[in-house]
This record gives sequence, structure tokens and C-alpha cells, in this order.
Amino acid sequence: MTKTTRPPTSAATAVPTGPFVPPPINTIEDTGLNPLWLQDLALKIFYFQGYMSGFKLAEEIALPFTGVLSQILDALKREKLIEVRSSQAGVGEGAYIYAITGAGIARAREALERSQYAGPAPVPLEMYNDAIRRQSRGRLQVTNRVMRQVLSHVVLSEDTYQRLGPAVNSGMSIFLYGPPGNGKTTIARAIGNLIQAQKMYIPYAIYVDGQVITLYDSVNHQLAGEEDASMQGTGGLRSTVRRDPRWVQIRRPFIVTGGELTMAGLDLVFDDTLKYYEAPFQIKANGGILLIDDFGRQQVRPRDLLNRWIVPLENRIDYMSLHTGRKFEVPFDVLVIFSTNLPPKELVDEAFLRRLRHKIEITDPNYEEYREIFKRVAAQKGVAYNDQGLAYLLQEYYIKANRKLRASHPRDLCDQILDISRYLGMEPEMSKELIDRAVKSYFVEL
Repeated sequence: MTKTTRPPTSAATAVPTGPFVPPPINTIEDTGLNPLWLQDLALKIFYFQGYMSGFKLAEEIALPFTGVLSQILDALKREKLIEVRSSQAGVGEGAYIYAITGAGIARAREALERSQYAGPAPVPLEMYNDAIRRQSRGRLQVTNRVMRQVLSHVVLSEDTYQRLGPAVNSGMSIFLYGPPGNGKTTIARAIGNLIQAQKMYIPYAIYVDGQVITLYDSVNHQLAGEEDASMQGTGGLRSTVRRDPRWVQIRRPFIVTGGELTMAGLDLVFDDTLKYYEAPFQIKANGGILLIDDFGRQQVRPRDLLNRWIVPLENRIDYMSLHTGRKFEVPFDVLVIFSTNLPPKELVDEAFLRRLRHKIEITDPNYEEYREIFKRVAAQKGVAYNDQGLAYLLQEYYIKANRKLRASHPRDLCDQILDISRYLGMEPEMSKELIDRAVKSYFVEL
């Protein structure tokens, strides 16, 4: 495999040099992009939006007006690709209203034939890779006390607590397995909440050899709020931004994918109509967590999925390919959590399990844990709890029926009790009558 970019330092060994803040842009050269390419991007925005002020264009293209966009507009005016239509909206060239000319429309259409991307200016690949390495998650320093706080809403065995903490601290892959309904996804989300307390910067899009890869995703990324007040308000404030406005501050990602995951979803997704790319799940999750929920039920075989990730999981580097044939490296700074209720040996062989550093079984609760779960859920949902009702439930519908305890049963049975009590006009409580009716509505086989 021919490498076309300089090998990045492994994200697993990179040492951040301090909080990363995208450096400010003062000149076109600071963007790392070709001035002609930026001109085409500005023309495409004009083509789609029509009349715009210089400040409004600065907002759309995510570049400061002073020193950068003003030069781009000057070049477009000299070539008669845009023209000033009004100067009455305010003071300065940024307040002028510009319009695209006939010649500008022709050039914009030529640019649209290559790519219809018309959004914030992208960041060169090298800048993105460097930023991810500098913002590497490193090793989370999770203590026993912190783990218990994070999972305080979950009832787990002591053994499970003691195994989860080191797994999170490792920053590597975690394999959660066990029967359904015992909180594997809940545990993964709690770990996600822990890492989302931290913030990081990602660009709106990445630039690779003339191609654009969109990265920021409002569905999977949660904005963290800007400390720099100059980011608020009108485009005129872009000139005072103390960082590169092509970046957005988010909470570290926690991205969940389940049965919809395919092999194609792990590579760059090229839109044949729009002619630009969307980043795959693992790149969107860089710096955070990627949860593969219901592992083994995807449209792709588990073996194929893990084959695809052997190199990223071990070397913390992933390889992407453009439709032009260009291959490039990106950091794989992701804590991957696999969650499954299928037997591990049915999914992967020993060689693959070895590459998943931490394997943790989430087992059925014992009777004491089940009782604690039921008490918490009943109090939360407003169902009057009593030990006599629980003893009746366990004896009649678990012990006699040889049914397994599941951590999700108390929640679901309390919901059944609430539904039935409302219908009957009764107070929700753990009476024999309500328990009998709840069980018959909930369990398929008695």
C-alpha cells in the first residue's frame, strides 16, 4: 500500500501539548486552501443564495472577512464574476450587497459539475489529523469512586464494577456480552456521559485533494457552546474571532450504531449527485466513543466487521479511499464498545476475541440485586413497593416457572402495573391482583 501522506503519530502514544484551540486565520494562506478553489466555493454560495452581504458570506463560508474573504471578493470583482448592488446596508465593504454576474453563474455551474458542496470552508487533512492527535482522549483516569458515581443509577455486582473501571481507563476496545435486558447499553451510555463532559474541536468539513468530506453532524455531535463571545451575532464579528471559524466546539462524541451498520458505512460515503463525501461513523466518533449495539445483528457479518478494524484497533490508524483511488490515513482515536446478547463464540473466533482487550460479561441480577432494582424503579414510577408483593412475584412467576431474572423486568412490570391501575381506577401497588395481571400481559410464556 502506497502512503500518500506523512505517517501520523499514533493516537495511542500522542501527548497533547495543551488545550487545542484552532489558530486564527489572518491570510488566505492560513487556510491551507487554494485561492481559486475558495473563489469557486464563494461563487457556489452566491449561486444558491443570490444577493448577499460580505458579512453574510463570511458566516456561510466560515472565514473572517478582514484579510481573507475581502481578498476573495476583490478578486471576483476584478474578474467581473460578482458585482456590488448596494452599499446602503452599513459601513464598510463587508456591508455591501453583492450579486453574481452572468460570467459568475457560468463559472459557478462549472464548479458545481465537480462538486455541489457550498458550505463552510473545509480544513486540510493534515490540519485535521494534527488536531485529533493533539486532542487525543489519552487514558481516562477513572477511579472506583468515579465509576460508582457514573453508574449510580445502575445496580451491578461488585465484580462488574471492578472490571469496568480498568476497561474504561485502558481507552481501548470493550466487549460487553450477556443476556438481554441486563443493562449493557445503559452501561455504555453511562460511560459515554462520562467522556461527553469533556469538549473538543472538529471542523465542519475536511479537504483532501480537491474533494470535500463533511464531518460535523448535528445528529451525532452535540454543540458545547463557545467561550468566545465574538462567535455570536452578525458576520461582522468574524474579523475579531480569536480562532479559526471553520471549527466547531462539541462535546466528545458518543455515537451509537446498531442493526443498520453495513461495511459501506465504515468507509467514505460518496454522494453521486452532490459529488462530495460524508465521513463514516468511526471518523465522526474520533476523540470519543463508538457503540456497536446489538453486535452480531448487523447486515454485515461480525467476522467481516472485525477484519475491517484489525489495523485500526491495534495501530490506532485507519485508512480511507477516495473514488479517485487516493488513499490516506486518519487517526483512529476511538473507544469502541461492542455490546451483544449473543454467545461470543458464535460471533468471532479466539483470534478476534484476543484483539478485543476487555471482555466483560453482564450477568443476570441475583435476588438481592433484583430487589434493589425493583425498589428503585417502583419509587421512581410511583408504584407502592412492598416485600410481600415481590416475594409473591418471585415465587409464583420466577421460581415455579424456572424463569431467569432480568434487570429490565422491574421497569417493564411497573409500567404494566401503572397501565392496569389507571384502567381500573386503582392506586398502583404491588398487590397480588395487579401483579397477576401485569405478568400475564408482559410475559409471553408463563
